[in-house]
Amino acid sequence: MQDSAGAPRRPVTYRDAGVDIDAGDALVERIKPHVARTMRREVLGGLGGFGALVRVPLDRYRRPVLVSGTDGVGTKLRLAIDTGRHDTIGIDLVAMCVNDVVVQGAEPLFFLDYYATGKLEVPVAERVVAGIAAGCEQAGCALVGGETAEMPGMYHAGDYDLAGFCVGIVEEDRIVDGRATRAGDVVLGLASSGPHSNGYSLIRKLLALQGAGESTQVDGRPLYDWLLAPTRIYVKPLLALLADLPVRGFAHITGGGLLDNIPRVIPDGLEVRLDRRSWRRPAVFDWLRDAGSLDETEMHRTFNCGIGMTVIVAPEHADRAAARLRELGETVSVIGEVRTGGGGVVLEG
Repeated sequence: MQDSAGAPRRPVTYRDAGVDIDAGDALVERIKPHVARTMRREVLGGLGGFGALVRVPLDRYRRPVLVSGTDGVGTKLRLAIDTGRHDTIGIDLVAMCVNDVVVQGAEPLFFLDYYATGKLEVPVAERVVAGIAAGCEQAGCALVGGETAEMPGMYHAGDYDLAGFCVGIVEEDRIVDGRATRAGDVVLGLASSGPHSNGYSLIRKLLALQGAGESTQVDGRPLYDWLLAPTRIYVKPLLALLADLPVRGFAHITGGGLLDNIPRVIPDGLEVRLDRRSWRRPAVFDWLRDAGSLDETEMHRTFNCGIGMTVIVAPEHADRAAARLRELGETVSVIGEVRTGGGGVVLEG
């Protein structure tokens, strides 16, 4: 091959276009030990196939129903990239999917991730995937595969994007959907680790308005430590609770906060009363409130305000359920009750 002057011209390669296949192969080798720690007996084969093969555990389920979920981590990812904190954002990714699956009463079986970037930086990607594997270990599900997409021109230098996909399984007659909820039921709240993975577009705006950064402290702790604490994964405690007691409903407190998520599992003709004084709201939420002069409705519709999961149980089971969850490592508060009403959540206190 020659150029217009007749001189030999080097062939153009995929790497010249910005895609390094060797880097992708190197990443696969580096993440294999992380992935291996998440394996379950239902998984057939390892990484590298065109699809992941997972047996349905028919020895444990009579009428199994598959429950699927997908999510990302929103603009919390922007904060993680800007601060170079890549190690735990993968936990957030898993949490946002598996917490949505377990609230139907389902056991997460397997997880896949999608990692897209302009130029694959293997050490960064390995840290992210190691976090994903750690989240899968916490949830008890297998990381069975994923996709690493190197797309020059689609992302700014150093940027990457994440998406996650989870499949769980539940016995058909043990699906938890809130339909059994009755007036008088008790609402338990499980503490969050911080804002989890919601409200970060507003959080980043407040950081800019306040000129806050790495040196900013809140209640004796760096603000960024509060904001980048990984989302709590509630899977194992909730599954253990379900094995011991009947539960009317669960609500994962994600986008929309307490006000929009709890009504998703409340039947028509009922509403939930929450007492804001009944749980401790971490100091980071007060900082966010003051930074933006946010009213309480905006706070509770944007952030979890310290409650990452709610559990609705019959009143006769409330004390035992709370005690069991505390035994399993959760911080639990009785935060409200279900009553007859026009729907939604009524904040008091």
